[in-house]
Amino acid sequence: MSENPLSSYFRKPSIYITLPSKGKFYPEGTLEMPANGELPVYPMSASDEITYKTPDALYNGTAVVSVIESCVPNIKDAWAIPVSDFDLILTAIRIASYGHTLDIESTCPKCESTNDYGFDLRSLIDRNQTPDYESTVDIGDLKISLKPLTYKDINGNNIAQFEEQKITSLLSDSEMSEDDKLKLLTEAYVKVSDLSISSMVLSIDYIKTPETLVENKKQIEEFLRNCDRQVFEKIRNKVIELKSTNEHEPLTIKCHDCEHEYVQPFTLDMTNFFE
Repeated sequence: MSENPLSSYFRKPSIYITLPSKGKFYPEGTLEMPANGELPVYPMSASDEITYKTPDALYNGTAVVSVIESCVPNIKDAWAIPVSDFDLILTAIRIASYGHTLDIESTCPKCESTNDYGFDLRSLIDRNQTPDYESTVDIGDLKISLKPLTYKDINGNNIAQFEEQKITSLLSDSEMSEDDKLKLLTEAYVKVSDLSISSMVLSIDYIKTPETLVENKKQIEEFLRNCDRQVFEKIRNKVIELKSTNEHEPLTIKCHDCEHEYVQPFTLDMTNFFE
């Protein structure tokens, strides 16, 4: 087949990124790492924009996966992206597609005026760090190795938690008896607890004892459900610590009207990030 004469006009990489994970934790076949370790990032296509603005696809994660695989073609399976890389990749796509300035609406707590502020997304890329997953959590003669959750893990947990929250919110307006409400609430709390355990299981790569290496997820889950509370908390605290390595710092904002300075939390809102 002859080459398309318009191929020189196709979209080209706008920026290049180095993954905080350095490509570790990606299963074989899910990432093609360039020799220099820098992944090219392309702007979104018109088709990508339509896909991303489809509510159902955005809710179940397929829109995000489709856009990432289109804009960062070296990533062959975006479901497998470790959470430590995820925000950086989305930020890079946003910069490649719309520029590095993100307008943020903020309300001053002093004078209550609302204004838009331009935030430079390049600072998020500059601040990205590599979480230390090389160190183990040592408890007695156990060595517990951790790993980041994948986008598939996070998305599944978020959907399950959303459904549980929806059930509990509906109960406040329900005409059920108090006993039935209590039963449903108890079931919801049990499911949330199970989700917490499941996340912990997925965050553990292996547990090494003096005699063997345990990677079986069912055995690890059984251990977490039956270990001492202090052991569980030590593992959970380390998981939280590693996860927080790349959490976004709050923004310091100066009000345009009264010049009052205040701090506002910053998170990536996937519903309007690509606008």
